[in-house]
Amino acid sequence: MNIRYRIQQQVFRLNGLGLNEFDISQPPGDPGLFGPDSVIWRVHGDFTSMMCGGISALLLQMLHPAALAGVWDHSNFRQDMMGRLRRTSQFIAVTTFGNRQDAEILIERVKRIHLKVSGVDNCGKPYAASDPHLLTWVHVAETSRFLAAHLRYKNASLSAYEQDRYYEEAAVIAEALGAKNVPKSCAAVEAWLQEIRSELRFDERTADVTHRLMNAPAPSWQAKPVMKVMLKAGIGLMPDWAQAMSGHRIGRWQQRLLDRQIDVIAASLRWSIQRGAYQRAMLRMGRNP
Repeated sequence: MNIRYRIQQQVFRLNGLGLNEFDISQPPGDPGLFGPDSVIWRVHGDFTSMMCGGISALLLQMLHPAALAGVWDHSNFRQDMMGRLRRTSQFIAVTTFGNRQDAEILIERVKRIHLKVSGVDNCGKPYAASDPHLLTWVHVAETSRFLAAHLRYKNASLSAYEQDRYYEEAAVIAEALGAKNVPKSCAAVEAWLQEIRSELRFDERTADVTHRLMNAPAPSWQAKPVMKVMLKAGIGLMPDWAQAMSGHRIGRWQQRLLDRQIDVIAASLRWSIQRGAYQRAMLRMGRNP
């Protein structure tokens, strides 16, 4: 077994494709929700930046007491962090790159799960995972960090027009899940993040989940040093105000070192991954990835 294949298999153990529940390569010619000319295919097509952005998104999402309460009360997230990341990764891969039927099946499945998730958060306020405002928060935290990671680690020259298009396209999934008033441009996303800051908290629950995430077990000993760098990169992708809230600041020189390390990791992973979600979807469309 050659090293390229071994690295690719390690990636599949992390990103949800290893669950083998949906076939992104079928049926030929089905563009799914977006198609190969979309910006979202480009932004979500790079494993390295998506992993770093996904970690950052999770850290940011957990600053909202209601979002944190949902996973705290209704999932085994603290015991099986990698499992949660795989399922989230599967949702993103299938809704972005899968055929339309599979994307819609997965969206409906998540909506049904959300209807069962409700309670009272750590601030004493009732919450429901199906709440449109909370869904918008989860979406904005996620997409803003994916885009931040893409700009830092994949394509810094993505135009302002393309960045706005990314938010417009990604909003399709959020609205299908039930989110309302979804911001659909860079300016609108930034304004929305500033507006919601008063609702965010970093308390003992947030500290516990942050600690567990930063110390999550890697899928193998070979992946452990890579995961460690990616976890730190995720902190560095959070807005400055969110880093300050969490008490996990990445300094300027540390950020430069992280960026160099991620560049090396990305080069290796991009060389190794030949059958990722993006590649499979492009081949389904008769395109050369």
